[in-house]
Amino acid sequence: MNRQAVQTLKTYFGYDTFREGQESVVESILEHRDVLAIMPTGAGKSICYQVPALMLSGITIVISPLISLMQDQVKALNEAGIHAAFINSSLSESQISKALYLAAGGRYKIIYVAPERLENYEFLEFARQVEISMVTVDEAHCISQWGQDFRPSYVKIVDFVKNLPGRPIVSAFTATATEEVKNDILCTLKLEDPKVVITGFDRKNLYYSVENIRRKDDFVMDYIDRHPTESGIIYCSTRKNVDNLFELLFQKGVAVTRYHAGLNNETRKKNQDDFIYDRTPVIIATNAFGMGIDKSNVRYVIHYNMPQSMENYYQEAGRAGRDGENSQCVLLFSAQDVIIDRMLLDNKDFSDVDEEDEFLIRQRDIRRLQIMEGYCKTTGCLRNYILEYFGEKTFGPCDNCGNCHREYHETDMTREAKWVVNCVAETRGRYGLTIVLGTLLGAKRARLRELGADKYKSYGALNDHSEAELRALISQMTEMGYLYQTQERYSVLKLGDISPLRDENTHVIMRTYEEKEPDKKKKPQKSVRKRSTDALTAAGYDLFEALRKLRLEIAKEEAMPPYIVFSDKTLIDMCIKCPSNEEEMLEVSGVGENKLKKYGQRFLEEIQKFCLERPNAVLSMSEDENGNP
Repeated sequence: MNRQAVQTLKTYFGYDTFREGQESVVESILEHRDVLAIMPTGAGKSICYQVPALMLSGITIVISPLISLMQDQVKALNEAGIHAAFINSSLSESQISKALYLAAGGRYKIIYVAPERLENYEFLEFARQVEISMVTVDEAHCISQWGQDFRPSYVKIVDFVKNLPGRPIVSAFTATATEEVKNDILCTLKLEDPKVVITGFDRKNLYYSVENIRRKDDFVMDYIDRHPTESGIIYCSTRKNVDNLFELLFQKGVAVTRYHAGLNNETRKKNQDDFIYDRTPVIIATNAFGMGIDKSNVRYVIHYNMPQSMENYYQEAGRAGRDGENSQCVLLFSAQDVIIDRMLLDNKDFSDVDEEDEFLIRQRDIRRLQIMEGYCKTTGCLRNYILEYFGEKTFGPCDNCGNCHREYHETDMTREAKWVVNCVAETRGRYGLTIVLGTLLGAKRARLRELGADKYKSYGALNDHSEAELRALISQMTEMGYLYQTQERYSVLKLGDISPLRDENTHVIMRTYEEKEPDKKKKPQKSVRKRSTDALTAAGYDLFEALRKLRLEIAKEEAMPPYIVFSDKTLIDMCIKCPSNEEEMLEVSGVGENKLKKYGQRFLEEIQKFCLERPNAVLSMSEDENGNP
């Protein structure tokens, strides 16, 4: 590995080594090669372009669609002793002109810009007159029309790069890209001989669970009662749900805020800051919130309603545990969620899309919704379901999700599955789930008589089962490939590959569990993975809390989020290593030279004060190779 790159990482960011995938990306950029990196949230994508940006001779332009992310990144870079700037609509024209003037004079190595800025005459003139070493495209999936966040302004990036006097290195980064979207990014951005780095989509520190419950408010209240000091995001699919849940929690005395597009800009900004600065640890929001929020200590994300796609869920749930600490992602599911999501898709704005593309995008959206519904209904490993969707191979259940820790009752439903196949065959694939269910149950409906379904052999064949059982069976058969739903707005059920069912050794096993409302006496399932704080003794945890308090004081003085001062992970490492001087403080993960100069002495004094007051305190437990104390 390039020694200078490692030294740059240590000096500015306080880390001794690169994480998985980072090294390969950094080396490729330093070899002046284009790069596409697909790395999960929290994997340290920004380090991959920030380190080489400091080592390249000219300026790095980072294109990001998110004002809040730009501001956070620039604050964090300045804290690390790196001169950086952002240029977006939050600045006045005179402020932008000043920033460009300073950049042209060599003041900034990294400049964050919104994609719309690339068409601005003043910015184009600036870009032609300075040395641009690299153009970095953050949230690169936005350039793909098949991505979940397509932004037409991203397409302008290609022309911007082409019009520069010399072609810079082009690096692109995203956390969510299926094979289709990955290829679209490579093609649309016109990357030349790119190094493609995919580190995988697994976030091992996240514990996924799905709760099929009716009384969602009770679950949320109970969860917050059990995690009173933790920071969390609760996502709702509608503004009405956000407002109702906010009022409920606020009346119960929870320190909570809210965020959705119905609030004015000033209120949204204040509420977002209250959450980021830990003034209100819980925020209830629509999916308008979170893009670019780099808050590292979010311990849980609860989805009050089912998201519209796996990409959205992965991205939103991924805002938990960015610091690598054990965190929970809970999805509260009810059948009503599917109806709400279909209504939202039906009302989607296609005014800027031509008719042919609209049809294709609607098909894609319906298919994504079906896949998301499958996640909520699967009895298999939830982590594997996510990974397989993104094209990653899995090797057995993860033993670290709600389904892997749930006790199931298994029933052989092979006979019933064959009747389902018989019924779909009799409909000749012309009807949807409602007709198939009604036929199998022998429902007395005029519509079934009108279609002649009451004359089918399968009519009433499974009337000894409940509708819920048959819905679950059809969902499982779809997941297994025996059936599939078409992707039109009014989808119909058709036969898939049913050949395995002809083998008498093939069985369709249904796994079910008894649905229960939250038990007030029973604690929610927790991940078996350990947190870094598990290495601390009671005294070590007391020191950790004292350092957190100091960090909050400094954050208020500096008017910045606490996690930009130091992450929880860095504070825990301070407690474990207990540094007594500046040299030892530099050995703490996440303490770079600039932060040492700014804050090191105050943290050293706090640690020294604690140790003097409790001279015999043991702060952490050493562990053997198996992680045992």
